[in-house]
Amino acid sequence: MGKIKSFADKVAKSATDFTSHCPKCGESIQSVMLVSSEKSEKTGAWRFNQRFVGMCKCNEKELQG
Repeated sequence: MGKIKSFADKVAKSATDFTSHCPKCGESIQSVMLVSSEKSEKTGAWRFNQRFVGMCKCNEKELQG
């Protein structure tokens, strides 16, 4: 038989913070997709590079441009 969860157990679990925090500003770090367009050296066509970066309040303006 499964364990019975009480309402207090559910509230305690939702109150915990599982995100990592920035060592500089202390805000939680959100993972966002950064898309940048670059011109290819071989073909001369435009390419889109996608990467995931961690963003918080202290580096938000650097990443958004």
